Amino acid sequence: MSGSLSIISAAFLIPLAVIISYYDVCYRRIPNPFVLATLTAGILINAFFGGINGALTSLGGCLIGFTLMFVLHVFGAMGAGDVKLFAAIGALTGAHLVLPTFLIVTLTGGVLGVAAMLRAGQLKFTMMRVFQILIGLLPGFQLPRFPVPVDRSYTIPYGVAITLGSLISLAIFRA
Repeated sequence: MSGSLSIISAAFLIPLAVIISYYDVCYRRIPNPFVLATLTAGILINAFFGGINGALTSLGGCLIGFTLMFVLHVFGAMGAGDVKLFAAIGALTGAHLVLPTFLIVTLTGGVLGVAAMLRAGQLKFTMMRVFQILIGLLPGFQLPRFPVPVDRSYTIPYGVAITLGSLISLAIFRA
């Protein structure tokens, strides 16, 4: 049954990854209908394979995913669409896979971030900001809030990292 769950999840997640990546790269937005479809499909798929426990695991995954990304959103590191998308991905993966998926998504985002930083020629500037953030974590200091750059080539569409990382996580943890 786990194999069928993996196949169905992948069959849903692969086209979703392509569509959301397109919208996030081109328009820097993740349309709510795609997020809602992911959330609904996640709950229905898990309920079909796990009954009421599957549905509860799905809702737990949604809650954990939302909480993890909302913390990043509060600090200005994530957009609201990214928060909603990862919550929906959490519903699809279930509560037990949200943390490993979050780790893979974070690593994927880091790789994309380094690539964007190098492409934009912003290594020194970015490392200075990372240093400022680390200093802000020390007792007695405040975390800096940086404005979103007007030139979007200095940012990454994190929906790409979320969907790609989720596919990698699905392949690793549900294969």
